[in-house]
Amino acid sequence: MPHLDFTQPPFDVLRLTERQSLKKNTQVRYLGANESLSSDDLHNFFVVLKGQVDQTLAGEFVASYFGSNHSDQLNSNDWFDSRRTPESQGRITKSQNDGNTEPYQYTAHEDTLLLQIDGAAIDKISAQNHLVRQLLSDKLPERLKALQQRRSTQGQALGLHADSYTAQQEVQQIMLQPVTDVILLPVHIIDADSSLHQAARIMTEAGLKHVLVRPTSHLLEQVRGTLSDIEKNSKPEPEHSITRRSDRELGILTDTDICRAVSEQQDPATTTCQHFASFNLRTIDADNEIGDALMTMTRYRIHRLPVIDNKGQVVGVLGQSDVLAYLGHHSQLISIQIEQAKDLNSLDTAVELIGRYIRAQHQNGVKIGIVSRMVQTLNAQVFTKLWKLIVPDEVVANTCVIVMGSEGRGEQIMRTDQDNALIIRDGFTHPELAQFADIFNNHLADLGYPLCDGNIMMNNPMWRQPLKPFKAQISLWFKNTDPMHSIYLSAILDGEYVCGDESLLKDIREHLKTAHRQSDRMFVRQFVRAALQFGDVNQWWQKFVPLLSGKPSSHDIDLKKAGIFPLVHGIRTLALENDILEVPSTKGRLKGLVQAGALNQERADTLSEALEFFMAQRLSVALSTDDKYARHIDPTTLSALERDLLKECLAVVKSFKTQLRQHYQLEAS
Repeated sequence: MPHLDFTQPPFDVLRLTERQSLKKNTQVRYLGANESLSSDDLHNFFVVLKGQVDQTLAGEFVASYFGSNHSDQLNSNDWFDSRRTPESQGRITKSQNDGNTEPYQYTAHEDTLLLQIDGAAIDKISAQNHLVRQLLSDKLPERLKALQQRRSTQGQALGLHADSYTAQQEVQQIMLQPVTDVILLPVHIIDADSSLHQAARIMTEAGLKHVLVRPTSHLLEQVRGTLSDIEKNSKPEPEHSITRRSDRELGILTDTDICRAVSEQQDPATTTCQHFASFNLRTIDADNEIGDALMTMTRYRIHRLPVIDNKGQVVGVLGQSDVLAYLGHHSQLISIQIEQAKDLNSLDTAVELIGRYIRAQHQNGVKIGIVSRMVQTLNAQVFTKLWKLIVPDEVVANTCVIVMGSEGRGEQIMRTDQDNALIIRDGFTHPELAQFADIFNNHLADLGYPLCDGNIMMNNPMWRQPLKPFKAQISLWFKNTDPMHSIYLSAILDGEYVCGDESLLKDIREHLKTAHRQSDRMFVRQFVRAALQFGDVNQWWQKFVPLLSGKPSSHDIDLKKAGIFPLVHGIRTLALENDILEVPSTKGRLKGLVQAGALNQERADTLSEALEFFMAQRLSVALSTDDKYARHIDPTTLSALERDLLKECLAVVKSFKTQLRQHYQLEAS
């Protein structure tokens, strides 16, 4: 008798007693070709061992579930929970208009062998095991969260391929780097007999929370005497840890010390630093490792370490918060390298680190939305640094560089086509602006950000204009007299600030509201059609069948057309209709739509999670292949859990498109 495979989800998270319970409540079920599950069967959970089961709703195809006999490429057998209802999964159906929700129908496409598990047994286990509850939830966001947790756990527990760069390897490598790799706080030394007021002024001007204090001759003898006593009564320090005695003669005064003095009603103008400074400082050599610094800070419960070079001079102060930021977020290192870049070569090194950061974060299970927003921040720093390396300060002050498309929305993971523009202050001119724009776009291409095939870049005069002509152009786009106008308008709606005068972009956003209000009332209905032009989920999923027959996978699912674009553009249209133009991100637009009452919170969460699932799958393709655009996915390479979630996310897209058609009163194409 066939048995459940407890190495596959959702059964791989079961305890021994839970596995035994399921075995007792499992039986083999046979369905002949064209035979359907009865209504009495729809309280069970099924695993397809052999054959194929088609899921339909009111006669319309929804999905197919396959057994292992269909393809040796499948990682595991498909499964389905027949208790799920269209209503619980947020599907909009024709019957809902009449107030009646029909159940799904399950029909064997051919002779099919199933494992049937009693739903009550599944419910009992779900009540005790939150992992099973999440994996089998009828709420898509819950199951996507479970998948994310599995990826995180697998990345940490199982390890990754030898040629990959894991977060753990990253931390280990960083711990072995010299402390000077971390950005050091500047050195400001004040005499011990200086007043607290002088110290506070130096700290304020330097933007620091401390100053180093040089002891007076009398105090220096006391410090040296104390150090001698310490050396006599303590065990020798590790050779790598604490530096020579003469290097510990400086003291430190912090903002906390000054607050303590004020609380004791001391006069800052007359009270000297030596009364509140701490001496006998722990220090560390510049060639010591970051791991040594962290160990010293932890052992002695200190937050700052003066760093001493081989000549005995203080070269900077290592702050604990900077060390932790360096260790916890590799992005901190990248940001520093971008800021310190002096030329294109050094900037290229930082850009390569962004790619490494993306891989490490994704493989460590970090949520894709968090990764994409951090990448947006780092890319913006790259663009800013490059622009400032190219143009004089007056150009920076009188222009505004913006990015658009997925980069503007903060949903860009891979380095795909550039989408950028330059807004110029009215009345400002510079004879080399066109040349600057051309250099900027070509240098970005050299850094690995490909030129835009549609030429939506600042080297195109249409995307490099003074504010007033830019506004006039936007007004023209709202007239929608050219098929390209909707594409151009979509780009500018996604515009996000990079550097320069941000008020120029704010003026553009205000004009977008004005131009929209002045446009034809039917404009939005035409604008949304782009989200509806690609095939529906059933058309895409039915292409999965020939893949399992061993035919060439020329019909892989296009994640952008089938999933990402309809969601992004549909939400963009709803945001435009509701004057939500101050935020270009899809997540920000969804939040605004909930606040405006255009969507409920559950619907917004489902759309957001579906979009992030498509983005994560696309990134997985990019990291595992040489596909530049990473748009197509082969369903046979996915686990049963991932295939199930892919079906559900595609169903969310279909439901959303139906919602858009109903809202804008458009007939189905």
